[in-house]
Amino acid sequence: MKSAVKKVAIFSMIGMMQIGLGTSLMEASPLHSEPFPQRLDDRHDQERHEWDRHDGHRNERERIEKERHERAMERRHYESYRAWRERQREEDRRHEENMRRIAHDILDLILDR
Repeated sequence: MKSAVKKVAIFSMIGMMQIGLGTSLMEASPLHSEPFPQRLDDRHDQERHEWDRHDGHRNERERIEKERHERAMERRHYESYRAWRERQREEDRRHEENMRRIAHDILDLILDR
């Protein structure tokens, strides 16, 4: 048992040393030593305005989806309890898929920049 603990300690220290060495090599690499070019303020403002527009569109899409979901989750007067529960399960799946799609669209916007 003692030898297993010693081996784990030794291998974990070796791994930490490798990580430290890799980090120092990445910091010293010439790829990261060049300063980043400064952006023009107009371009930055334009991108911020575009982002705000997309964010507002996303918020609107989320609000519409949530309102639709709330209406769909209500029980109809002609519906049995069993049919209502089944419709709720299907609506929950649809709602989750729509929310994922909205989030995916936003990630596409962010990562395309």
